[in-house]
This record gives sequence, C-alpha cells and structure tokens, in this order.
Amino acid sequence: MKIMQHVLLSLSAVTGVLTSSAAFAGDADFTLLNRTGYSLREVYLSASNKNSWGNDRMGDKYLDNGQSRLFRFSDKSSCKQDLKVVFDDDGSEVVWEDFDLCEINKITLKYSRKSGVVSADIE
Repeated sequence: MKIMQHVLLSLSAVTGVLTSSAAFAGDADFTLLNRTGYSLREVYLSASNKNSWGNDRMGDKYLDNGQSRLFRFSDKSSCKQDLKVVFDDDGSEVVWEDFDLCEINKITLKYSRKSGVVSADIE
C-alpha cells in the first residue's frame, strides 16, 4: 500500500509540474495575418533592443497575402520584439518595430510598396 501511495504522490507531483508549465507555455504566441499585398517568404523576430534576427521562422513555407499563421514565442524575458519579413516576389525586406508579444494575440501586417509605409493592426 505504501508503494502505491508513493506512486500516486509522484504522479500527482509530475502532473502538477506539467500543468503549471502548460499554463505559462505559449503566453506570448501570436497569430500573424499577412495583409501586405505580397507573399512572405521569410519571417524573423529580434528583441527590440538588439539587432540579431536569428533563424527564419517560416521554414520552407510561405505566407500568402490574406493568410495567417500561428507563431510560437515563449521568451517572456524579451516581450518587446521587432519583426522582419522578406517578400517572395523580389526579396525585399521590411521591418516593423516594438511589438509587445506578451500583450498581443494577433498582428495584421500592412505595407505600401509604392510609398514605403509600413503599419500594423494589433489585437
């Protein structure tokens, strides 16, 4: 009986740890909606106080105009992020600055290539 109680207590402790971890995981995840008018080939994030873009978060996929995608982001120590995209048609890059990913659930990117104006709606 003591062995069974020990196993149950151990399982309870593991379940508690997993549940508490799950509650914090994904708190800064966000959905990116592409309303730029162009297909996105690459998407990068960088802490706003740094200029280190890291790896492309699109992998081998594209985000066509009008499509959205959920991005996983769990670095709550660096909530403020800049976002850079590379367009598929001409390889040009555009940067949006200072998104607080700990507070935002959805980012809608907008871009006018003619005027060079970038904007975003956040939810």
